[in-house]
Amino acid sequence: MSDQNFSIRRATADDAVIITHHRRSMFADMGERDTVKLDAMSVAFKKWVSDRLACDEYLGWFVVNEQEIVVAGAGLWLIAWPPTANDLSGQRGYIFNVYTQPAFRRCGLARRLMQAILAYCRENKIKVVALHASDQGRSLYESLGFKQTNEMRLWL
Repeated sequence: MSDQNFSIRRATADDAVIITHHRRSMFADMGERDTVKLDAMSVAFKKWVSDRLACDEYLGWFVVNEQEIVVAGAGLWLIAWPPTANDLSGQRGYIFNVYTQPAFRRCGLARRLMQAILAYCRENKIKVVALHASDQGRSLYESLGFKQTNEMRLWL
């Protein structure tokens, strides 16, 4: 696959179905086998992402091949955040839905997507970017400078 030409394009509001498909596939790849849960998530997520694409709160990037077929994607959710002593911007970025179709993995496409998203964040003065890493993606994110934090979580 490395001899194929790939390019990056931004997602549009018309891409909600592709983004939703990538999200479902990502969760399936991480071990979620309950198709009822995956179906329900897909319906709810498609509405969520459609709404946020429409107001530029969710920004997406795709890798496309020479035939303009999407083979990988990733998203950035722009989140209003209280100013802190180190960041008065009131905005954070959350990267998620990083997904590459199996036939195109290990070609550096996720890295290219991450570099595009991080360049956007730098250009738009988004100083803090977070993500949750899968086991498969952890080494990529660490190589880009991501560090583990002290975040804690409680499911209610």
